[in-house]
Amino acid sequence: MPEQKKFKSGFVNIIGNPNVGKSTLMNKLMDEKLVIATHKAQTTRHRIKGILTGEDYQIVFSDTPGILEPAYELQSKMMDYVKEALIDADLVLYMVEPGERKPRNEEVFERLKKLKVPVMVLINKIDRSNQQQLEESVDYWHQMLPSAEILPISALENANVDLLKNRIVELLPEGPMYFPEDQLTDKSERFIVNETVREKILLNYKKEIPYSVEVVTEVFKEGFELIQIETDIYVERDTQKGILIGHKGESLTKVGKEAREDLEKFFGKKVFLKLFVKVRKDWRKKDRDLKGFGY
Repeated sequence: MPEQKKFKSGFVNIIGNPNVGKSTLMNKLMDEKLVIATHKAQTTRHRIKGILTGEDYQIVFSDTPGILEPAYELQSKMMDYVKEALIDADLVLYMVEPGERKPRNEEVFERLKKLKVPVMVLINKIDRSNQQQLEESVDYWHQMLPSAEILPISALENANVDLLKNRIVELLPEGPMYFPEDQLTDKSERFIVNETVREKILLNYKKEIPYSVEVVTEVFKEGFELIQIETDIYVERDTQKGILIGHKGESLTKVGKEAREDLEKFFGKKVFLKLFVKVRKDWRKKDRDLKGFGY
């Protein structure tokens, strides 16, 4: 009888500076748009798990906020997620760009250097760099993290992503299936709605507006053919509320339309989405508000 393959499983946590491509990579590895990804820094605020199950493996990916030095309470909470990701990982994917040097948070980098689990340095966005830049980057990270494996990739162009997936499976320990094989994420449907709406705000508004916004879905009623959703968008000031809604509600209507179209693709059925804009003064700086919003 042929020897049965041993089942492998583990937690693979993705960390890196803001806007380095972590969310884009996780979506490519999952082959599913599970986390929002925009060109703006600090798009990811929470730690989001993506569960990829194969015949003889289960990879629990974890997308994290970008590494930074916190300037206010919300950013401190975001950095806590990054530190957690260094504690419970079976494998850490540390993403950088060609030419990038150490992360903006020295404490996180010191922890990274002392990890006992495997670390892979992924030099992302190689489609935007030349051979010399890439070679210099590989040399630099060999010096900075001598025990880490280094792999150049382009998450956006899907370059070396399959190679990376195969290597992850090789590095995983033997273990149990942690989640049901048809489960894609640890987050709820309401969380998916919140993040989809927030992505559209990030893409449609400039300056401070996207960073002053928090999204909470109050109603999610799923019928056989239709999902009814009511979602509150919180801002910090009345002026932001006016900008978000726009002239005759046009800006908010655009956000709602784009979010609804994405949600219909994700859930595979019709969606009725109603958006409300509310003011919660200076919520990013208040611990009580942040706890209420799930941070």
